[in-house]
Amino acid sequence: MYLLGYDVGSSSVKACLVDIESGKAVASAFYPKHESTIISLKAGWAEQDPENWWENLKLATADVLSQVRSLSGGSTPLTKRELTIAAIGISYQMHGLVCVDKAGSLLRNSIIWCDSRAVPYGAAAFKTLGPDKCLGHLLNSPGNFTASKLAWVKENEPELFKKIDKIMLPGDYIAFRMSGEIRTTVSGLSEGMLWDFKENAPASFLMDWFGFDKDLLPQIVPTFSEQGFLSESAAQELGLKPGIPITYRAGDQPNNALSLNVFEPGDIAATAGTSGVVYGVSGKVAYDPESRVNSFAHVNHEASDPRLGILLCINGTGIANAWLRKNIAPRGIMYDEMNVAAEEVPVGSGGVRVLPFGNGAERMLGNKESGFSLHAVNFNVHTWKHVARAVQEGIVFSFKYGIDIMEEMGMKVGVIRAGNANMFLSRIFRDTLASVTGSVIELTDTDGSAGAARGAGIGAGIYKDHNEAFSSLERVAFVEPSPERGPYLEAYEDWKKYLNEY
Repeated sequence: MYLLGYDVGSSSVKACLVDIESGKAVASAFYPKHESTIISLKAGWAEQDPENWWENLKLATADVLSQVRSLSGGSTPLTKRELTIAAIGISYQMHGLVCVDKAGSLLRNSIIWCDSRAVPYGAAAFKTLGPDKCLGHLLNSPGNFTASKLAWVKENEPELFKKIDKIMLPGDYIAFRMSGEIRTTVSGLSEGMLWDFKENAPASFLMDWFGFDKDLLPQIVPTFSEQGFLSESAAQELGLKPGIPITYRAGDQPNNALSLNVFEPGDIAATAGTSGVVYGVSGKVAYDPESRVNSFAHVNHEASDPRLGILLCINGTGIANAWLRKNIAPRGIMYDEMNVAAEEVPVGSGGVRVLPFGNGAERMLGNKESGFSLHAVNFNVHTWKHVARAVQEGIVFSFKYGIDIMEEMGMKVGVIRAGNANMFLSRIFRDTLASVTGSVIELTDTDGSAGAARGAGIGAGIYKDHNEAFSSLERVAFVEPSPERGPYLEAYEDWKKYLNEY
């Protein structure tokens, strides 16, 4: 018996089958094999056709089913009936807007997370309604989130807006295609600036200000619950048996945290690919007065027992290391070789400092575009190896700076959990992060689709709690802080001096 998880991203759709008995992922696949198209009709716009999500989801499903059937049967592969899937879980790209009419038909492409056209609408709402109202109730500025995207549609596509029966987030739409039921979650509404934490209800004050009918919102269901059942038509398209329950859905960052078993206050999930994310769990409803980080309802949030996901996104992380490799390091060097060379330089990079913010405006810095900058290089002393270490330290210090903001909000930092991938493959990166934060880092082999599958197991009652659901996670390494943290902390304080000049 299996659990089926999906991760619907802007680059691809990934599917994973997890064996319930062993807790292991037995098959996974993603489509398309090249990066999905993002439609950009104007500068700053980003849209995708939700129908393409569905088509790629079908391809990924067929692939994982083929893998597990070939593993189990040889010449007598499992039939649909014998390949029993107990539940389905869905992870999805956050903040997108999907609009359908009364027949459930798409009215336009989805305006996705990286589209910036709605910024003026969120800014106008924040200015008029005021910081106390918005931050006190939404925990964020309306910003460029889903509600503001809908405000753009209302003003710029009024005839289309009149036809909208329901709005959905990307994961809500996928669940709708599977079940025919249009539903959402508190966590989902919070990421769209459509949830009022003080009233524990949809954010009617913001919807009224934008002129939205409250009936546009889907029915709310718990994150872990029976949210619908696979319909006959969807089952036919997916090659599955009808009636499978959909029992979990969450945005990609809350789901990444879930995938790493990050549920309790003080736990942190971190990723460090092209950009980086620090996602910490807080046990109280809190916000940053300067909106440098965002607060959303985590997957296990309850009004009576709050769990907030404090999200920091840093644009300039792995892309800075990639730029170094392409432009400064010796031609043809691989990342692992670059890491070994950088290890020849002691902690602190001989005084060389890097601000890695060369990939657009950084919310953590008040939406400034400060750019990548290199400081304190001595031509008679320093080599490219010093710069290589300084880049990695600078990325880590930006993580630490964000974690400091979280601690200002009252979050006590405990363990940091991450996948064993990207920048976390570097010993310098791991050791510096552990030592400068004073936290243990747990590295795990998992991904979002496997996490969504295990989330479905929680929602279906197969697992009694998240600890049982993730008991089989393979932790490949524990990284302890250095007993001599002083040099790391001194380098961080020196790095902040350069940051404060911007």
